[in-house]
Amino acid sequence: MNKTGIVIILLCFLAAIAAVLWERRKIRKTMEEIERMLDAAMTGSFSETNFDESQLSALETKFAHYLSAAEASSQNVAQEKDKIKTLIADISHQTKTPIANLLLYSELLMEETLPASAKANVEALYKQSEKLRFLIDSLVKLSRLENGIISLSPQPAALQPLLESVVEQYAAKVSEKGLSLQLQDTDAFAVFDFKWTAEALANIVDNAIKYTEHGTITISAVSYEMFARIDISDTGSGIPETEQAKIFARFYRSNSVQKQEGVGIGLYLARQIISGEGGYIKVASVPGKGSTFSIFLPK
Repeated sequence: MNKTGIVIILLCFLAAIAAVLWERRKIRKTMEEIERMLDAAMTGSFSETNFDESQLSALETKFAHYLSAAEASSQNVAQEKDKIKTLIADISHQTKTPIANLLLYSELLMEETLPASAKANVEALYKQSEKLRFLIDSLVKLSRLENGIISLSPQPAALQPLLESVVEQYAAKVSEKGLSLQLQDTDAFAVFDFKWTAEALANIVDNAIKYTEHGTITISAVSYEMFARIDISDTGSGIPETEQAKIFARFYRSNSVQKQEGVGIGLYLARQIISGEGGYIKVASVPGKGSTFSIFLPK
């Protein structure tokens, strides 16, 4: 091979190396640009208006379009959430006063001297107003949780004060029904939002009272390595095994308890709260012998 051929081969080889290096440089530049776009998207400052498609690779262009669409979708979701937040606030505000007035006037009427039939009607009106207030309050709380309007703030804390607050809340109702509500002292700790966890436990205790005709409701807690478990046990009617997986569904009510007061939202709300804290709820029950709801909270 003559010198001219060798030079041509070397030039071709160098050209190939240069082309590879150029492609690598283009790929690196593209990746750096995509990384910059991702950083901008994560901080909410991404904008496609500054891009000149003639200077971008096809991948960069498509990625820019995708991020623009994602940003627009995120803005739409935020706007919808604001609308829902306003709607929920309006519903809560507009219904609070009328229901409070219904309860007030019902109480005033019950203090009057009325015929037995009229008194029974007034008492029924009061109970239905209470039920309506509970339903609207529960729906408002649930909507705020599901739409992220209210965020849980779990903090490490002792469980004893939490359980004592729930027992104190239901002491009068338990006494009125002739039941016994027992709290076993505990030194267990967990990570939870005090207000909302109390709401969840209260819903479970309220159900226990509702479906227990006689006997005892017991609240206890035990600590494990990763979780703390709160048990709420009753000696009530129990839950058939076929229905145990359904009771946490929204508005679910068993045919066997249709005569009892309730709207089927308390257990669903309780599960939403506990799940939002990184915990979970289990139930064990034997019909005719009672139920135990176990709430597991992270430590």
